[in-house]
Amino acid sequence: MKTKRFTAVILAACLTLTPVLPSSAAENAASLEEAAQAVTALGIMNGAENLSAQVTRAEFVSMAVRALPGGDGVGQAAASPYPDVPRSHWASGYVEAAVARGLVTAFSDGTFRPNQEIKLAEAASMVLSLLGYQAGDFSGSYPSGQLAMYRSLKLDRGVTAAGAASSLTRQDTVYLFYNLLSARTKEGAPYIQSLGHSLDPSGKPDVVSLINGQMEGPAVVQSGWEDSLSFSPGKVYRNGSPVPASAIQNYDIIYWNASMSTVWAYAKKATGVVQAIEPSGAAPASVMVAGRSYPIETSAAAYALSDLGQYHPGDTVTLLLGRSGGAAAVADVSASAGQQVGVVTNVEKISYPDGSGGTYTAQTVTLLAADGQTYQYQAQGSYKTGSLVQAVVAAQSGQVTLHGLSSPPLSGKVNKDGTRLDKYSFAQGADILDISEGRGAVLYPSRLAGLNLDRSKIKYYALNPQREIETLILSDVTGDAYQYGIITGFTEEGEGTNRLCTYQYDVGGMSYTISGSTKFLATAGPVRILGDPAAPERLYSLTSTGAGQIAGSQFSAGGQKYTLSDSVAVYEHRGSQYYLSSLARAEQSQSSLTAWYDRPEADGGRIRVIVIG
Repeated sequence: MKTKRFTAVILAACLTLTPVLPSSAAENAASLEEAAQAVTALGIMNGAENLSAQVTRAEFVSMAVRALPGGDGVGQAAASPYPDVPRSHWASGYVEAAVARGLVTAFSDGTFRPNQEIKLAEAASMVLSLLGYQAGDFSGSYPSGQLAMYRSLKLDRGVTAAGAASSLTRQDTVYLFYNLLSARTKEGAPYIQSLGHSLDPSGKPDVVSLINGQMEGPAVVQSGWEDSLSFSPGKVYRNGSPVPASAIQNYDIIYWNASMSTVWAYAKKATGVVQAIEPSGAAPASVMVAGRSYPIETSAAAYALSDLGQYHPGDTVTLLLGRSGGAAAVADVSASAGQQVGVVTNVEKISYPDGSGGTYTAQTVTLLAADGQTYQYQAQGSYKTGSLVQAVVAAQSGQVTLHGLSSPPLSGKVNKDGTRLDKYSFAQGADILDISEGRGAVLYPSRLAGLNLDRSKIKYYALNPQREIETLILSDVTGDAYQYGIITGFTEEGEGTNRLCTYQYDVGGMSYTISGSTKFLATAGPVRILGDPAAPERLYSLTSTGAGQIAGSQFSAGGQKYTLSDSVAVYEHRGSQYYLSSLARAEQSQSSLTAWYDRPEADGGRIRVIVIG
């Protein structure tokens, strides 16, 4: 699945801010994006806020209370907590809760002054109270002791307000509450543990875990889905791409985080016959549909597929897939029938359960679809491997029909930004599949930047209503669908027709041996594998750049620069042995480096293998 970074709504103004931090505060400060994601996911701060604006006492108290365990459940105050904070004030409940918790007290005149800007000394004292510290824990007079403790606990990282009377901006509060999460309480535990979360191995709040922990869903989208939310979405993503809320469709699976005002939608579906439910219908954990096994993600889907539910082996269903690719819900084919576009990779007879304890055999077509996944469909007719087809599922019967596909000729150059091919822009989340010898690689448009694509390279394309490319199937444009490895040993015996060769080679840390073949075109060094690595059709030698060094995402050798593959394989050569290594180790190595590529970069090639030593 294509993945994209979550972005909190609170970051709307971040890119325009370039604060200068005091040296002590800047040390080891997290990025503003990371800090904002954490505090927004927990609901401490929310909304599209101007991060340069000053924070009032009422606003800060509300944030401090929301940072308490259970602090998101505060309602209106039972009575007016202060003369200038009437019960009708929006923050009355938070002020009342803060007073009860000992976070705040009145001024000498008995007022709270909710609209006055919060000062660093006041904010630091409240945060220290959250950590369990009291007045007797500080040396010296107020606020020197509190500020000394504030700095010793590294609560000041990223905070620009320096003096006790300095006003805090919303950006300062982002950092202050983010620092609170990893700070140790008086009892010695990270504060984040009191909220039911943990730090990552580096000692920072685990942002992904925070977002996951505060995320609600999954739910199946039906008409009027926005009305069922407790907030108006500020950010909406569909299959990883930002979209307007109107782009969400019925039978999408959605998740949401109210404090982030964000909705994530997923539109992937799988339609076909239920071939198996594992380990049993009494305790379903996974389901096989269309030749693929899907983990069951929700109790609702598990019930629907159990022996107590309505769907059983032999039924034709549509799985609605969630964010991790598992079955989040099950729907009737009549409600959500879909279609797939791809290339036929196999045609065979397969046995299926008939729903009555028996089986039947049907011709089954394996489709390598534009999303990079393989699906199996029962289909009558004659189909050839390599044919470009569309699998259409009938809404009522669930019958699958495969239609041959074609599109008008298209050729042209992809622009340098990878956003346009010829006169067509790429749609957000466009499915791009590059097929090489029956294997497929899913590409982002940026992978094609600068390449010239003639008609022979474009097998099929489809446009959305906005005349943007939403589906593109290519023929061996990048070579990314192949596997790459290295020959670790080669021997031959005999001559002529009695010649016997033995190859040992490694692919991704897996070792293979092939004996008795004389058809391979490589005898040493890095190679491209055609076919199954366990029984390859060919091994092709790669081209060496000569000795060089890694520079970012490139390899520099002989005065030239070569772009690294995203999945470049790295091996260390010690003695006569090769050992799978890592790019990080290659970057740090003092030994010589040699890189190997499959084709010139102008033709889509990349550095596929790097050898250390």
